[in-house]
Amino acid sequence: MAFAQPMPMPMPMHPGSMRADSPATASAARDGRVPVAFPPALKREVLATMRMHLQGLAQIQQAMAQGRYDEAARFASMTLGMSSMHGDQAQREARYMPPGMRALGQRLHMQAGRFALAAQDATATGDTRKPQQLFGQMMQTCVACHASYRLK
Repeated sequence: MAFAQPMPMPMPMHPGSMRADSPATASAARDGRVPVAFPPALKREVLATMRMHLQGLAQIQQAMAQGRYDEAARFASMTLGMSSMHGDQAQREARYMPPGMRALGQRLHMQAGRFALAAQDATATGDTRKPQQLFGQMMQTCVACHASYRLK
């Protein structure tokens, strides 16, 4: 299954630095990502979930940098794994997602599960290459989704 590659987009150095006539503003107007509309309450939940995922990635990276792969595995399971979705949240969100966005979300959650297992193995074996590789794949999946889709 092919997914859109990340698109380079000029970004301002600081959010307050954008002027109405700046190249970044013009770039935002030409944003080629697919807009995805969620009902307002569900959109807030989706954004909160994305922030939780981002926090989880930061926690995983910090734990790996400190050699605490068992902790990295726990963070992956709690914040990115299939069990990170609560109740019927995944089904409610999926109804509004284009198929490619839904596939990227599923991919991320499955990658998080594989990462957690590899990180637990690294705790026992000391071989950290596999979890590092899987962490990179999780990041690439996030980048691909955010480069392809935007919430309206």
